[in-house]
Amino acid sequence: MRDLADLLDIASQAVDVARDLVLSQPPGTVTSKGERDMATEVDYAVELAVRTLLAERTPDIAFLGEEEGTAEAVKGRPVWALDPVDGTANFIHEVPLCGVSLGLIRDGAPVLGVIDLPFLQTRYTAIERDGAYANGQPIRVRTTSTLSEAIVGLGDYAVGAAYEHNNSPQLAITRELAHRAQRVRMFGSAAVDLAWVASGRLDAIIMLSNKPWDTAAGVAIAREAGARVVDADGSEHTFQSTVTIATSPALYDAVIDVVRVALSDTNSPI
Repeated sequence: MRDLADLLDIASQAVDVARDLVLSQPPGTVTSKGERDMATEVDYAVELAVRTLLAERTPDIAFLGEEEGTAEAVKGRPVWALDPVDGTANFIHEVPLCGVSLGLIRDGAPVLGVIDLPFLQTRYTAIERDGAYANGQPIRVRTTSTLSEAIVGLGDYAVGAAYEHNNSPQLAITRELAHRAQRVRMFGSAAVDLAWVASGRLDAIIMLSNKPWDTAAGVAIAREAGARVVDADGSEHTFQSTVTIATSPALYDAVIDVVRVALSDTNSPI
């Protein structure tokens, strides 16, 4: 496989194209993907443009996109994972907390990430063993050591037919954090959440429902910034993970305890 620095350059060019589309076009027609879940014309335009560029420049790497991703991505090849507009509901409502998230997964783990937040004029990047950056400047997680001094983010509540069942553990975690954390925040974008843990704007993030396109780039960036990123049971976060917990190392035990206690209270394995 070619050098990660070269692949980061290619990924950055792809995200340049995506960023221009997000900034230059209105959301357009909104397509329903299920109950309270949607995609815009821009989502599809970005995914097509990025997929096309990456297919030309890196034909040896598979591609997985949120809107039209392919099953070949899970057959052992390295894979690009793209969320064309992470935070689509925010985008539709002109909330600037949304962005393009492109990660590279190799051997089940993300090794490269580019997150661009067009309306905040910030780009986060990382490759394995080279640190994490925001607009070219190094970033690190915060050193907060107690939950009472921490701002903790939560992923979106579930939507869809099984929302009531799926939200039970999320609500339990919310209640537990309300008793322990300094503040609890929900920004509506996995890319924002993970990038902000990496840059120290958040001390931790707990997301109970996500896919590789949501998290691949952010996990790579958060890890390179010094975060611990794990699944619900504390094992290392991988391509197969459905829960994403990212936290500064000093808060790790306290954050995992919140999840453990909340899941115990609801008897939910997630």
